[in-house]
Order: sequence, then structure tokens, then C-alpha cells
Amino acid sequence: MPRMTCRVALAAVLLCAAVAAALGGKRAPIPDDLRDVIDDEEDDEWRRYGTPPSRGPGRGDGPPPDLSRMDPAALQDELLRGQTGPSFGFVKLRPGTARSREDVVGIATRWSNVLRTGSVDAKFVAVNFGTLMFTMERGRDILELKEFILSQDEAYEFKVGDRVFRRPGDPPLDQVLDKPQKKKRHKSRDEL
Repeated sequence: MPRMTCRVALAAVLLCAAVAAALGGKRAPIPDDLRDVIDDEEDDEWRRYGTPPSRGPGRGDGPPPDLSRMDPAALQDELLRGQTGPSFGFVKLRPGTARSREDVVGIATRWSNVLRTGSVDAKFVAVNFGTLMFTMERGRDILELKEFILSQDEAYEFKVGDRVFRRPGDPPLDQVLDKPQKKKRHKSRDEL
């Protein structure tokens, strides 16, 4: 039995030596001086690494857009796109819906979480039963935020600074809130 173990051990050592010799023979020497080596495997992303990002496809190098020829909606989008620092604004919720405090806080929390999954860091806070305030550190994400808010059923109006955004065809919030008041006035006059 000891002779058998000795033979197996000797065979294993010889096998390892043969494999090491075979692997060692295929190595190519790598010189220390690599100036004559041509590396054409890098891609465009690697070449752009470390450069500041452009403002859109083909926008970083060219001339600024001609603002005098833009329609108002495109002009507002261009102005929003240029916003880079922190930003805040307000969202008016759709009027005519009774909401509790928990409902409004739930909407704010849900919107904050959904936007975070899309890497838009916006935080919503309930101001009252019909208004949410948002803050965001990166103002360059404001267009994505606008699209998201106006796609939500609960939202009616989105305001950043002096600019107010609504879905196409929606009347201003003042007109919507004024309609029930006019009906009440007419009803009370008819009763007198």
C-alpha cells in the first residue's frame, strides 16, 4: 500500500511539473517600454471621460439657440433646461377632491419615492390640503419632474418661479376655483 501511495504522489508531481512547463512556455514577454504599442481599443465614452457633460445632443459645442424664433412652449423648456442649481416650486392638486392630511402626505411620499427610482432627487412636502412644495438639488432634472407631475392624475398645476405649467386645454386654476363661487352667488340671489 505505501508503494501505491508513493507512485500516485510521484505521478501527481510529474503531472504538475508538465502542466507548469506547458503553461510557462506559452507566455509572451512584455517589455517595460510600451511607447511603440498602438492601443486602438478605446471607445468614445472613454475618450470623453472627465470632460464636462454637454447640455444635450450636439449642444455643448455649437452656438446657443436663437430664442427669438422659438414658440413660447419651446422657450420655456429652454429656460428650464438651463437651470442647474437647486430648485423649488409648488404643485397644485386637482380641485374638487376632498383629501385628508394623510392623503396629501401619501401623495407627497409616493411621488418622492417614484422619482427617486428614476434618479430624480425631488422631495415633496405637503403645504396644505391642495398644495405640495418640492425641492431638488439638481435643477437640470426639472423637465423630467415637470413631465412626471403633469402625468399624475392628482396634479393640476406645476409652478416654478413665475412659470406655471398645466396640461394642454386646462384652464387656469383661478377660473376653476371661481366657477363654484359664481354658482353659489347666483343661487343665493335667486333665493332672495
